[in-house]
Amino acid sequence: MNLTSRSERVSGRIFLIALVVVTLLPFLSMLSAALQPRGTVPTGLAWPSDPQWSNFADAFTAANMGALLKSSMLIVAGVVPIGVLIATMAGFGLGHLRVPGSHIAFGLLLLGLTLPFEAVVTPLYYQMRDLGLLNTRWAIILPLIGLYMPFAVFWMRAHFTNVPAELSEAARVDGSNTWQLFWRIHVPLARPAIASLTILLFLWTWNQFLLAIVMVDDATKRTMAGALGAFQGQWGTDLVLLCAGSLLILTPTLIVFLIFQRQFIKALLQGSVKG
Repeated sequence: MNLTSRSERVSGRIFLIALVVVTLLPFLSMLSAALQPRGTVPTGLAWPSDPQWSNFADAFTAANMGALLKSSMLIVAGVVPIGVLIATMAGFGLGHLRVPGSHIAFGLLLLGLTLPFEAVVTPLYYQMRDLGLLNTRWAIILPLIGLYMPFAVFWMRAHFTNVPAELSEAARVDGSNTWQLFWRIHVPLARPAIASLTILLFLWTWNQFLLAIVMVDDATKRTMAGALGAFQGQWGTDLVLLCAGSLLILTPTLIVFLIFQRQFIKALLQGSVKG
């Protein structure tokens, strides 16, 4: 039975189209600016009569994007797998095993969600300095793992809370211990939630800007988004090259989200953020 009227469907589509236009407008503006001849000042959405696609190659070379891409991948490889593993295990313990003190631990994690990111940057700087990790990728990797934990554990706990207890009881009757119960039963069931959390941590790490510019002076050891600050300082007067470099930095995150958007939506529909 169709409970939605035609006017509601039409208005809904108009709203979605307007939302898409508003979302894409900044990207189209940057693209049109990036294709202008070097040395010009882009204005509005004027599409150039002779698009200069070579500007992207010039921006790639000027910003040393090859080194930045390698650095970003190393940082992502250090943050995402470890963060997802710890969050999955902690979410299982807090959400399904209900270990003693789990409510207190969960309350502290929720408190961590309310902590502004900017409020901990200065203490983190001095801590990394005392550990001798400043100007290394570890000064980005280790704090990010900790800063992502409150949300990541909350995300995974919400999934494990909704898993029927009968599954664990049946597995224990068959002789499974807690470790086998986790890896053989619950991790396969949690794949949508794990996949969506992996996507989120990847996007957040790749786009990390503030921590990268505070902790690391060498731009080639930052994330690509963090290196944008150095690139802007060097090429801030060349708006065409700056727009081309910004689009190159944004492209990997857009590709990853477009490829894995089905897994992300599937996790939301399965109620991984409930509980």
